[in-house]
Amino acid sequence: MKVLILNGSPHINGCTARALKEVSDTLEKEGIETETIVIGNKDIRGCISCNSCKTNGKCVFDDLVNEIASKFENADGIIIGTPVYYAGSNGTILSLLDRLFYSTPFDKSMKVGACVISSRRAGSTSAMDEIHKYFTISSMPIVSSTYWNEVHGFTREDVEKDLEGLQTMRNLGRNMAFLIKAISLGKEKYGLPKNEKGTFTSFPDGL
Repeated sequence: MKVLILNGSPHINGCTARALKEVSDTLEKEGIETETIVIGNKDIRGCISCNSCKTNGKCVFDDLVNEIASKFENADGIIIGTPVYYAGSNGTILSLLDRLFYSTPFDKSMKVGACVISSRRAGSTSAMDEIHKYFTISSMPIVSSTYWNEVHGFTREDVEKDLEGLQTMRNLGRNMAFLIKAISLGKEKYGLPKNEKGTFTSFPDGL
């Protein structure tokens, strides 16, 4: 069992990284393998809606998005970490997620998803809402914790002092490990839920 962790911060060892490490360490203790990839310092362009991915099975821009796609497909869960910029997520991670979720044809049902938000003071819940929407449109259960999945601080050292935030990260890791294991057992006994496909309402009558 494996969780893919994407760090949307440009700071490799910053606040977001510290929070993600707390989750990762907890997952590893629970027997879940993790892999962390830093996204925030990469050059990731946004989607241009060319739809070539529908023919080729991958994004037309052959960069980190396509590299991550296979890792995402083979993972049981994914964690998206981001700092807060203007009450929203880092634009780089959003560009990657737009293309990653749109261009990948594999079924994401019952892969579990979680976000980890780092902010100095505020704007965390609106950033969290942005990330959660990628999961809810893909039949992915969202992992919660004992508070919002966030830490506070301007530096990594500040986050070390956010004992409640770090506690929230550990509880998030335990909840994620449990949910992954529970879904694995349910899949083995009952199979995955059937998702209907094919209906696409485009309102051609102009209503």
